[in-house]
Amino acid sequence: MLTLGSALAVVLLDQVSKAAIWLAMTPGESIPVIPGVFHITYVLNPGVAFGMAPGASGLPILASAAAIIGIILFHRRARGWMLRVGLGLAMGGAAGNLVDRLRFQGHVVDFLDFRVWPVFNFADSALVAAAGLILWDTMRSGKEDRR
Repeated sequence: MLTLGSALAVVLLDQVSKAAIWLAMTPGESIPVIPGVFHITYVLNPGVAFGMAPGASGLPILASAAAIIGIILFHRRARGWMLRVGLGLAMGGAAGNLVDRLRFQGHVVDFLDFRVWPVFNFADSALVAAAGLILWDTMRSGKEDRR
């Protein structure tokens, strides 16, 4: 339940925030929140996370669907809250961006702009957090196995 609850929370936050941007702004528009540091910038991203691999066409859709299916099949065997939350964040992040790709002909709505990094969204953030939690859990488990 922890995995699915985490995934649902990410998808809801991601999709609600993207809907607000989509309704209130036009692509390319930027609103300074902290000028020069943090802006809300509406970008339709044709690439994968953080704008990498633009024009990758159907590959991100297939990869997201495969990741979601894999997590659904695996999550019941996951032990420990950290791994379960990490899997949920990964599933939610993949699902949030998959919804966009299906709605916007392969594009994803990005809007968090720190000016020193490509514009991103909450789904991307969840994927990065997921990688950190899964890596941390794997390192912790490895230490316990050696004992």
